[in-house]
Amino acid sequence: MIRVGVADDQALVRSGFTVLLKSADDIEVVGEAADGGEAVDLVARERPDVMLMDIRMPDVDGLEATRRIMSAGDATRVLILTTFDLDEYVYEALRAGASGFLLKDTLPDELLAAVRVVASGESLLAPKITTRLIADFVQRPQEVPHEANPALETLTDREAEVLASVAKGLSNAEIADALFMSHATAKTHVSRLLSKLHARDRAQLVVIAYESGIAGG
Repeated sequence: MIRVGVADDQALVRSGFTVLLKSADDIEVVGEAADGGEAVDLVARERPDVMLMDIRMPDVDGLEATRRIMSAGDATRVLILTTFDLDEYVYEALRAGASGFLLKDTLPDELLAAVRVVASGESLLAPKITTRLIADFVQRPQEVPHEANPALETLTDREAEVLASVAKGLSNAEIADALFMSHATAKTHVSRLLSKLHARDRAQLVVIAYESGIAGG
C-alpha cells in the first residue's frame, strides 16, 4: 500500500485529490495539509511514501516545505503539483529535492500512475516542464555556475551522453533508441550514473546535468 499525503491551500482541490487517490486500491491517504508548514508536520508525523505538494501556498510554500522535508532526511518523496508549466519555482523545487512534477490539469489516471512511479523510487518530470528547464538554462549563460560535481570527471563519453539524455526527460527506452543501444544497456548506464554521482533519483541527475552545463549544451 502506497501511503500519500496531500498539501494544497484550496480545500476543494485538496479534497478532490484525496477522493481520487482513495479510489485506487493500492493507495492510502494518510493526511491533508493546507500549507507547507502543515505538510512538513504531516510528513514528520505520518511518514508517507509520497507527498503531493502544491508549489504556491501561503506562509510556507511548497518550495520551502520540500527543502525542510529533504533536510530532515525523511524518506518521503515529494511530487510537486503546479498550475503553471512556466512556474519560476519549478527548478528550485527540483534542486530542493522534489522527485517529480505534474501540472494540475493532468488526467486522473496519469496522476495515479505518477504517484506509483515516484513511490517506486523513480522520478517524474512532465515533458513541458523539462523543456522549459532546458530553455531557461540556455538563456542564462551569464550566470555563475554552481560548483561542479567532481564525480563528473569520472564519467565516460557514453555516460555523459546518457546523462544529457536524462536531462532532456527521455525514458530508458527513448535513450536506447536515441543512442542506438539496448534497453538493458541504457538502464545500466542510468544506474551507474546514479551511483557515480551519488544521486537519489533521475530528478537529481537532471539537476546535476543542468548545473554542470551538460543539459542544453
